[in-house]
Amino acid sequence: MNLDLFFILAAVTFVSAFIQGALGIGFALIVAPVVGMLKPELLPVTLLLLMLPLNLHVAVREREHVDWSGARWITMGRFAGTFAGLWLLAALSLDQLDLAVGIFTVVAAAAALVAPPFTPNRPSALGVGLFTGITETATGIGGPPLALLYQHAKAPVLRATVALCFLVGEVMSLVVLAISGRLGSEQLLAALYLTPAVLLGSAVSRLAHHRIGGRGLRIGVLSFAIVSGLFLILR
Repeated sequence: MNLDLFFILAAVTFVSAFIQGALGIGFALIVAPVVGMLKPELLPVTLLLLMLPLNLHVAVREREHVDWSGARWITMGRFAGTFAGLWLLAALSLDQLDLAVGIFTVVAAAAALVAPPFTPNRPSALGVGLFTGITETATGIGGPPLALLYQHAKAPVLRATVALCFLVGEVMSLVVLAISGRLGSEQLLAALYLTPAVLLGSAVSRLAHHRIGGRGLRIGVLSFAIVSGLFLILR
């Protein structure tokens, strides 16, 4: 990684970590497209590694707001989805996978705009966990389904539960990727170099996270989902 590329990725990583820490989602949706354009061989491993300290910080900071029941069912689905994601990573081209994920995300976000408020239940949590395991293991992006599941929840509940589910799921994905021989030294070094930007952005987010919630949070969640889905479809 040359110096120019490092500074670009570090700046993007810092901004994305701040947004994720304040809003609850956004890191992968911003970082993955940029890395995909500039250094695609770093995906998904470097992205998954960078999200570990970020989600650990948010989960610990707001641990009293975690929806433990939902997190358990999401994790069960995520476990199965991780192996399916590894299979897709080997079986499908990146363009094919991007298109499928993009279409699902846009449709889900559009439906959420007109859907009445709801409380996540076991089937929905299990299904979202399964889909997130597939998409995050294959591409590094898993935020939209989880965010849509908790879009009507209170802001601290969304941030805490999504962060915890991400943290556990990322460990699952990295273990499976390591066993399959998909962790390389270049990806590990890139994550090491960019970790300070993650920690700084996450720390700064403490100044804003308590001010974000309600209708603004829901609009932000849906906007991120739609933009990321359209990007995957059109790129």
